[in-house]
Amino acid sequence: MGKWNRRAFLKTTCCSAAAGFAAASFSRFGMMNALAQTATDYKALVCVFLFGGNDSNNMVIPYDSAGFASYKSARGGLALPQNQLLPINPPSIGSPFAFHPRFGALQSLFSNQHLAVLANVGTLIQPTTPAQFQNGGAPVPINLFSHSDQEAQMQTAIMDKVSDTGWAGRMADKIQAAYGGTFPIIISLAGTNIFCEGVMAQPIQSNGNPTQLLNGYYGGTESNARFAALQSLLTFDTGLTLIQAASSTTGDAIQNGQTLATALAGGTPLATQFPQNSYFASQLQQVAKIIQVRSALGLARQIFFVSMGGFDTHTNQLPQQDSLFNDLNQSLSAFYQATVEMGVASNVTTFTLSDFGRTYSPNSTGTDHAWGSHHLIMGGAVKGGDFYGTFPTLAVNGPDDATGQGRWVPTTSLDQYAATLASWFGVAVTDLPSIFPNLTNFASPTLGIMG
Repeated sequence: MGKWNRRAFLKTTCCSAAAGFAAASFSRFGMMNALAQTATDYKALVCVFLFGGNDSNNMVIPYDSAGFASYKSARGGLALPQNQLLPINPPSIGSPFAFHPRFGALQSLFSNQHLAVLANVGTLIQPTTPAQFQNGGAPVPINLFSHSDQEAQMQTAIMDKVSDTGWAGRMADKIQAAYGGTFPIIISLAGTNIFCEGVMAQPIQSNGNPTQLLNGYYGGTESNARFAALQSLLTFDTGLTLIQAASSTTGDAIQNGQTLATALAGGTPLATQFPQNSYFASQLQQVAKIIQVRSALGLARQIFFVSMGGFDTHTNQLPQQDSLFNDLNQSLSAFYQATVEMGVASNVTTFTLSDFGRTYSPNSTGTDHAWGSHHLIMGGAVKGGDFYGTFPTLAVNGPDDATGQGRWVPTTSLDQYAATLASWFGVAVTDLPSIFPNLTNFASPTLGIMG
């Protein structure tokens, strides 16, 4: 059936029934649930996707005299004042760096070794040098510097073609039987995305409230009547396999929403205060609430997807980033404190992804699309307070520049980054290559970030 396959049909049908929100079930894992559930510990991964391409060159900044002078010269009007930066001292680098002025809480987490920086990571098929990139001496991901393609590749770890599955979904395919019950282990609070899609494992995907996956069916006599009618329709035997499968998928999605709502209703309110009037903070707060009721859901592993937009800063970058980083700092800090309150700080690892980095050379008041970028990893199991990977030489036309504008060729691959998280999460070493197909091209399949 080509691209219009059974999975695509079921997903489209379910989305229509759910008024734009996709939700699928793990009912097919019912048979697999008879297998021994070997995990007695709990672990969660929380992916924070920064849509638009975060300029991490103004997130992590050289703080020594020579390094800052070089930064100030190259960045021009985008250079931040040195006296406003927040110093950090990664021991593996041997020279001081600093965070953006809005990262006060994250500076504290870094100093207390609960936050780490992974430098210059990006989409790679194999280790690549700037010279190889320039002369075509190494295969590179398709459509580099394109938002849609790079967003998809960061979520799928498939670099040479369009993928129907994401690396979180493929992880769930491997571990659901051992670590979960019949309830989905993947929940998106930021709408539909390829990151969460597996072959068998399907996520709950919602725009903020995964307990309400249908519009127009909540509250009041008429609404309840419509809801009862819908449930009745989903039980009809049409004799058509695809229609029956779609009805089953939608019915399971409704049941999953009801199950989650019941579990959340029995939870204890968290004392941790999250920022108000922040959609990003509200997503993380909902994640915290779901983690709190993990036992009621019967889950030993969970994966969450949340996001922030607005990072495509071609113009007006300084005030945009100031607002975005303030939200990121306050929301991530609140979420970490919530995990401490629940006693699961060492069981929850939060990490950032983004389309790509941005050029070191400014474009008037903004920056253009680039490649390698720095990312944050947060949690009690993180070997924090340090940098990982190889920090690039921050020089336009320098040894790490692909195009003469400060587009860093990544020195750490997405596959290595993701495989490190997957290994901590419980994915078997033998399963990593099937989830991350380019991983075998790199000498170090995992990094030393996690304890």
